[in-house]
Amino acid sequence: MIDHALSRFSLLALLCSLHGTASASGFLDDAKTEVLSRNFFLSNDYRTPSPTGKSYKQEWAQGFIGTFTSGYTSGSVGFGIDAHAFLGLKLDGGRGHSGTGLLPVNSSGRSESDYSDAGGAFKLKVSRTTLAFGEMTVETPVFDTSDKRLQPEFATGFLINSREIDNVNLQAGHFTAFKNQDSSSGHGDFYGYGANTEAGGISFLGADLFGDSPVGGSLFASELSDAWHQYYGNLHFRQSGVLLDANLYHTQDTGRAVAGAIDNTAFSLSGKYTFGAHGIMLGWQRIDGDTPFDFVGGDSIYLANSIKYADFNGAGERSWQARYDLDLGVFGIPGLTFMTRYVSGNHIDGTHAPKGGAYNPFDPDSGAYQPQQGAGGKHWERDIDLKYIVQSGAAKDLSVQLSHVSHRANDAQAGDDIDRIYVVVQYPLGF
Repeated sequence: MIDHALSRFSLLALLCSLHGTASASGFLDDAKTEVLSRNFFLSNDYRTPSPTGKSYKQEWAQGFIGTFTSGYTSGSVGFGIDAHAFLGLKLDGGRGHSGTGLLPVNSSGRSESDYSDAGGAFKLKVSRTTLAFGEMTVETPVFDTSDKRLQPEFATGFLINSREIDNVNLQAGHFTAFKNQDSSSGHGDFYGYGANTEAGGISFLGADLFGDSPVGGSLFASELSDAWHQYYGNLHFRQSGVLLDANLYHTQDTGRAVAGAIDNTAFSLSGKYTFGAHGIMLGWQRIDGDTPFDFVGGDSIYLANSIKYADFNGAGERSWQARYDLDLGVFGIPGLTFMTRYVSGNHIDGTHAPKGGAYNPFDPDSGAYQPQQGAGGKHWERDIDLKYIVQSGAAKDLSVQLSHVSHRANDAQAGDDIDRIYVVVQYPLGF
């Protein structure tokens, strides 16, 4: 497998050479090549046994993420290409500690020693509208690939962005395959908390409105094949150190309803005030419905209390958050920031989820329905982050992030009691 990985790694060098070739030929304007070195240590200490029966998972890995972004050819219709390549190497992690999400796990339960992939998308531009087709990252509130581990997630399909109207960004897309963060290939399946579809894909349409104005918002709608229609709205206000943000989702089953009947509304309200080196945020979130608020794509939840470990999206759940940020650059240490937050959720009741659906399936062994969550569920999470970015010199832009996460839950919430440590060192390699 290492030979295959090295062949993929050679694509990183190819991406770098494309920059010079493109500039010389004039075929691509404004080409940009980047390679990000990402060193990731992740330790999970389960205070209760995990679903796999392990009480401890720990892995350390090195990744290289190469990206090439072209400009467009001249003319009324411009053509271009975006490409990416990835190589991940295991530095530490035995069979008994595998499964953190940093590395693929083979049939024997061991994490792979290396993995790699490459992909790209063709794109064209007419006026202020672009169309991309292929494998790419996506960022919308109803479908958003995440970048939380060694490798980013990718989706395969097409994406349209149009800025023909000032202060309005229209987006539409249809995606039929998804590449997970610890996978080398994309598959035609999209997995949520309960909604799993292996055919069709996800489609969406929406607009970001008045993004450069103090008052802005967005409206989106999506369809997960034979699972749900999902609608999203946002309204926010930014001015003089104040940020007020409101998010609303409504999800309704559709088609064959492969996840069962769904009628769910989720919303959050948050306010942040920044003064000098300090930032204080308070948030409130509520889920109305007999099923959890579900989504596909690792970051496809733009609710205030979706944080590092938990999303606080259980059926009927209510949660609140208190967060504090500190910029130590004000005190003479530029590039150093600190964040801590606490989120508590309760009123969870998954026992009313439709029987036979994805959130309350029938268990033939027990002869009874087994809801994902019970009645009276509650949990809390505490996060602590310390991050430093080198501001100058040979190591400029090198970042080091230390994070500690604690999550505790009762049996009805059905989450893990876990203490998690992240150490992430990133450095953009210049070309």
